[in-house]
This record gives sequence, structure tokens and C-alpha cells, in this order.
Amino acid sequence: MKAMILAAGLGTRLREYTGDLPKALAPVNGIPMLEYVIRKLKYFGFNQIIINIHYKWDIILEFLETHKNFGIDIQISDERDLLLNTGGGLWKASWFFDKKEPFLVHNADVLSDINLTDLVNFHTSQKAMATLCVRKRKASRYLVFDEKMQLSGWKNPNTGEHKCVIEKKVTHLYGFSSIYVINPAIFNVYTKDTSKAFSIIDVFLDLAPAYPVTGYRDDAHHWFDIGTPEKLKKAEEFGHYFLY
Repeated sequence: MKAMILAAGLGTRLREYTGDLPKALAPVNGIPMLEYVIRKLKYFGFNQIIINIHYKWDIILEFLETHKNFGIDIQISDERDLLLNTGGGLWKASWFFDKKEPFLVHNADVLSDINLTDLVNFHTSQKAMATLCVRKRKASRYLVFDEKMQLSGWKNPNTGEHKCVIEKKVTHLYGFSSIYVINPAIFNVYTKDTSKAFSIIDVFLDLAPAYPVTGYRDDAHHWFDIGTPEKLKKAEEFGHYFLY
């Protein structure tokens, strides 16, 4: 199976670690976050991976070469000239994906012990355009789902800003886990301009009224979005759960 790791972020909040390193190589117990994710994907059968690069891209390439691509096929999506955000980055790498088989996308700065096989099987059973891992957790932004776990909107609890794409009487708020499975048909059905930087969340919201965008309850015991030094240090307490 194929997967993409989003590793082009600047990591401005992790500057004490990323002054000399790209964010994806910030260490958790001495092991770069990117290595945790690659080893996890390989363990669950993803043997073809594409990684996007931007900030300090040369260090990521050297890291992969040193580890001989961890014994799998790893390709690079080059964003050195322009950082494309999660949506633009995915579309730039669209050439890599099979036209029929679903693929997984995983942020490089997310560590969890979620079972990826269960996630892919759920996605297939739902015949969804996209299946998004979500958790009941405190978040600065929430995805809104109906009682059948179909995406219906987005909400920022701090500013009150929200977007409703499907009116529902019963809704539930979940934090996005930044791990998701996509049907490659998405590249054909999404018709807005994809040549610039944009968020994949905007794509999911645009498509939700016409195509099933499903939430998958990520009930894994451990999940960390390592965006700050505090979160990184917390993740180090549970680092052994993420080694595959």
C-alpha cells in the first residue's frame, strides 16, 4: 500500500529543536519523529511512501540516505520553492498514487499507537471519499460530525468562527488526529484551483455535501501532536509505545 508523510512544516513553535533541524526530525527520546512514522507505516504494510520536503530539506534527504530508506520505496515531493500546505502538498504528489487503491496520509509530527489496518479496513467498508481519524479531546479547532459520523462542518471554540456545510440537528465535536485515508477519486471530483497552497480540511468540507467524508473514532491509548516543546516532552514519557 501507499502512503504520504507530510514533513514540510516549518516547526516555528519548536524552534529550540528546529534551529538546526527540520521539524520532522525533532527527536523524541533521541529518535526523529519521521523515523517513528516511517517505521509504523512499514510495520502496517505501507511499503511505498512519498514525503514532501521544504524547510532544511537537504537534512531530510541525508537522513533517508543514511538509513537506506528503511528498506522500502520512498519518493520525495519537492516543495523547496513553495510550501503548499496540506492540500496543495497532496495534490502536488498526486502522481504517486494508484488510481484505484486508497492511500493513507500521516503528519510527520503526530505519534500514536492507532491500528492502521483497522483504519483502512473501516474506510473500505464505508466506501468513503475520505476517512478522518478523530478523537474526543480538547482542541483549538474541531471537526463537526452528525450522528452517523459524516462530516458536516468546522468550529473554532476560541473565536466562535464556524462553517456548516450540512445542516444537522445532532452534531458532535472531535479533534482531528491528522491521520486519514483517501479514495484517489478525490483528484478527479475536486474541481477548485489546486495549484497553490491550501488546506486539505477545506477540500473535505467542500466535498462533504456530495461525497461521504467519514469520521473514524481514534480510540488509541496514546496520541500526540508534537507542535510545542511541552508536547514533545510529554510524548517522551510514552515513546516506547510508538516504536515498531
